[in-house]
Amino acid sequence: MPARVIATAGHVDHGKSTLVRALTGMEPDRLAEERRRGLTIDLGFAWTRLDSGTDLAFVDVPGHERFVTTMLAGAGPVPAAMIVVAADEGWMPQSAEHLDALDALGVERGLLVITRSDLLDPEPAREDALAALARSSLGELPVVPVCAPRGEGIPELRAALDALVGGLPEPDPAADVRLWVDRAFTIRGAGTVVTGTLGAGRIRLGDELELGGRRVGVRGLESLGEPREEVTGVARVAVNLRGLPKEAVRRGDALLTPGAWLTASDVDVRLRAPGGGVDPDAPVELPGTLMLHTGAAATGVRVRPLGPHHARLRLDHPLPLRTGDRAVLRDPGRRAVLAGAVVLDVRPPVLARRGAARRRADELAAPGFGTAAGEVARRGVVRAADLVAMGVPPTEVAALRVPAAHGWLVDPARAVRAVADLAAAVEAHDAAEPLDPGLTTEAARRAAGLPDAALLPAVLAAASRPADGGGVPLVLRDGRVRLDRAHALPAAVREALATLRHDLAGDPFAAPDADRLAQLGLGTKELAALVRAGELVELARGVVLLPDAPDRAVEVLRTIGPVFTLSEARQALGTSRRVAVPLLELLGRTGHTRRPDDSHHELR
Repeated sequence: MPARVIATAGHVDHGKSTLVRALTGMEPDRLAEERRRGLTIDLGFAWTRLDSGTDLAFVDVPGHERFVTTMLAGAGPVPAAMIVVAADEGWMPQSAEHLDALDALGVERGLLVITRSDLLDPEPAREDALAALARSSLGELPVVPVCAPRGEGIPELRAALDALVGGLPEPDPAADVRLWVDRAFTIRGAGTVVTGTLGAGRIRLGDELELGGRRVGVRGLESLGEPREEVTGVARVAVNLRGLPKEAVRRGDALLTPGAWLTASDVDVRLRAPGGGVDPDAPVELPGTLMLHTGAAATGVRVRPLGPHHARLRLDHPLPLRTGDRAVLRDPGRRAVLAGAVVLDVRPPVLARRGAARRRADELAAPGFGTAAGEVARRGVVRAADLVAMGVPPTEVAALRVPAAHGWLVDPARAVRAVADLAAAVEAHDAAEPLDPGLTTEAARRAAGLPDAALLPAVLAAASRPADGGGVPLVLRDGRVRLDRAHALPAAVREALATLRHDLAGDPFAAPDADRLAQLGLGTKELAALVRAGELVELARGVVLLPDAPDRAVEVLRTIGPVFTLSEARQALGTSRRVAVPLLELLGRTGHTRRPDDSHHELR
């Protein structure tokens, strides 16, 4: 059966819980004190099956002004609301604050219910409520007058609820799980249970999830009072967790797909004044400290204005947030919702220079901010998985046409700068160390300013340094990034080099003799050009090997060293004395070996 979840909202004692009881036959007030006082203090939960077969769960929230934080914990993860207004009292202060909260959260679907319609004509309350709603994200809503104790209007309300939930968007069952915990308790013999509203994704028995930085196993699932093998959003769900003591979890924690979420301490947001007649495009001015409410979480934040409609928030307690998440900014001292906030960036840059805040506000307001292409261009280098964790749609990330390797994405302009920096570093190195041309991949990574050496091939393929203007392309070969001067050589020489590489691929220390060099058309001038290009290393006149031969020789010699004779080296390398003698001399000059006596060589 399909399932949906909606929250109640409205002023204290306007009959929200009575209405839920009439719809479901269940008591949403769990606490004895609530039933004794007739006042909802904590979140209540009840459910019913509508005529369409849809299972509808209600999150019943308290209406008293002292419990707005609790109200927001219940309404935060829910996609629709049932606004309750009593006919005999009409629109009241908590009606307005609840509406401001829903407006700040961007709730667009709902239903207006006028309760106690038997006591007074519901029309004045209806008109006042609709006028307030019209200035919010909810806009114009269907209206149903009821008298819950008598059951009057309940069939019409059930039909209106069926129409409401039938028009709600379908959640993605493949989405990453983020279950905001609104209640945690212990069952004897079962352990810790957490409850919440699953907005999207899927939880199965046996799943491993993450809560508070620790891995926890799902040992039991329940939804609407029934045990389940799996639950998909949107649904009310109770999760029995393995490996989690009750004291380790509290309201506002989140049960997450492991490794899929970034925990944010600083976020950049777009601000919007709440409804109720305030111009949504008016500048939003906020005090320096506020409470942020999102999902079932609440935390203090410090506010740094970036412009009339943007701010940076520093959270007292980091939260798993993504681009597009909505939050309420509230002043608990004034008991007022001051603004809604839409998260734009969960990994914002440091703002240090003069005018950085203003420039950042312009950047946040620019078209395309938050898109996959925009984020890659702005960040230069970023992991694809991090973009998804930030809230960029996976399909958008997958469609990018930019240099990529091992999960990293590179902005093409950044690749060009990296290659230019790398070419300069290689040239400087080669001038200082002509016998050791090129940079190791790690040195090249540092010179290019890249986070991972695995990006080098993608960056080199995407951008090269022009041959004119004093520059030459770069190549990654034999574990080193080198200046590729071979591109300027005649085609015949390049073909001969390719053949020589093939010859030496399986026997790297078998330097070609004079006959083979002549056969390839590699005379003195051609060999000199290839050596200058860094394509060959000349051990002695007419004795050439590939540039990686000295490094490969050191690796082979380690298997017989650290002290060895010329004869032992020759045999280990599988080569002749003609090659072994100058090769060992080169290793000595480059500091790889030393001579402890006239008969031996020793690796350093």
